[in-house]
Amino acid sequence: MIEVEVKAKIENFQDMEKKLENIGALKSKKEFQEDIYFNSPIVDFANTDEALRIRTTRENESENIFITYKGPKIDSKSKTREEIEIAIEDSEKCSGIFQHLGFSMVRAVRKNRQYYKYENFEISLDDVEGLDPYMEIEIALDDGADYSDAQDKIFELFSKLGVDDGFERTSYLELLEKLY
Repeated sequence: MIEVEVKAKIENFQDMEKKLENIGALKSKKEFQEDIYFNSPIVDFANTDEALRIRTTRENESENIFITYKGPKIDSKSKTREEIEIAIEDSEKCSGIFQHLGFSMVRAVRKNRQYYKYENFEISLDDVEGLDPYMEIEIALDDGADYSDAQDKIFELFSKLGVDDGFERTSYLELLEKLY
């Protein structure tokens, strides 16, 4: 799967929620996410622009855990990249396996994420511990699909919502690493 994703800093969540409601975007779910990022013993993911994480999501009483690999970004305007994700049962055991194989834990990133659906876009308002408010808009495409049209439509939607600057290609992990 190719994840076409663009992220931008926003002023605040309340104004953006009103703008999303005005265009007909529908709230779909709200969840807490904890991402534990790892670095490889073979290559430095910071240099190769890859990511490996264990994500735990909590929505009401439900908990889901995933391992996610993100490949290097494939363009200069967005965070478009290959993403491979699988569900697992136990984050601590998985973390233990990674560490026994030489992977090192880098940092935890924690956020509350409110999801919206609009046409074929997934929009999230992200309240990340330690960062300003952000919004991400993404579209998932099949491997090998042309992503440039999807990317243009994402930027058009940002503009429709009054966001024409503040775009960020770096991950929340990288933004936090710069601060601390």
